[in-house]
Amino acid sequence: MGIKRDKNNFNKKNSAARNTGRGRSEKPETARRLPRFSEKSDAGVICGKNPVLEALRSGRTLNKVLVAAGQEPGFLRQIRELCREKHVPFLQVERSSLAAYPDNRGVVALAAPFAYAEVEDILAAAAAKGEPPLLVVLAGVEDPHNLGAVLRTVEGVGAHGVIIAKHGAAPLNETAARVAAGAAEYVPVARVSSVAAVLDELKQKGVWVCGTHQEGAQTLWQADLTGPLAVVMGSEGRGLPPLVAKKCDFMVQIPMRGQINSFNVSVSCAMVLGEALRQRQGC
Repeated sequence: MGIKRDKNNFNKKNSAARNTGRGRSEKPETARRLPRFSEKSDAGVICGKNPVLEALRSGRTLNKVLVAAGQEPGFLRQIRELCREKHVPFLQVERSSLAAYPDNRGVVALAAPFAYAEVEDILAAAAAKGEPPLLVVLAGVEDPHNLGAVLRTVEGVGAHGVIIAKHGAAPLNETAARVAAGAAEYVPVARVSSVAAVLDELKQKGVWVCGTHQEGAQTLWQADLTGPLAVVMGSEGRGLPPLVAKKCDFMVQIPMRGQINSFNVSVSCAMVLGEALRQRQGC
């Protein structure tokens, strides 16, 4: 049942506020009944100034934007104007009202859960741009911080999308979106039941599959990364699953000179995509 609003009572309250010279913006309102935040869900909770601004700019459906008291006037003006332009309710609240949201940084947007794309949609978007598809496939990456870092790199180099597993992998949640710093609003993410199966499908569509391994037959700088390409990254601790590794058309190694034997998965992904971008621009 919808909430009934008394128009006359509303007008009386507004008139009283005007007569006393007190505007609604002077005293922050306290948000009530905020939904509980769950790190394990795909909850549509976006925290932080830049992620919320990018969510507004991208046109993502937002239910409400909550801003804690004490923000800079310039930022308040900017986000309020964006909310008005996008027809998103804006509410200034006491900072304690946002305590339920980890790392809220004084700004929270409540939205529908993140929508996943289809692999076919990602390929179609690349074709519409007249570009050979450049995808990242994450085979078991469990840390949402790594997923967020990958999303930011993918957006930065102009790659077309990310494919993740439905089970045993980090979902596209608030943590990943916050680390992506707005990139999650622009990078399509497909969620599949079987990474190995989707690699077979990509190969049938003419996409080459590249894996990374410290014993790869060629270095990153020697490989041809200019055509339709899916870059497969393994999990943080175990690397590429054996079945997924068998699906790769070729493996590349990233040269290292230090004492450790591998880079972080998001760093490795950034290095491969950076080289792919360099080659595709003819540098």
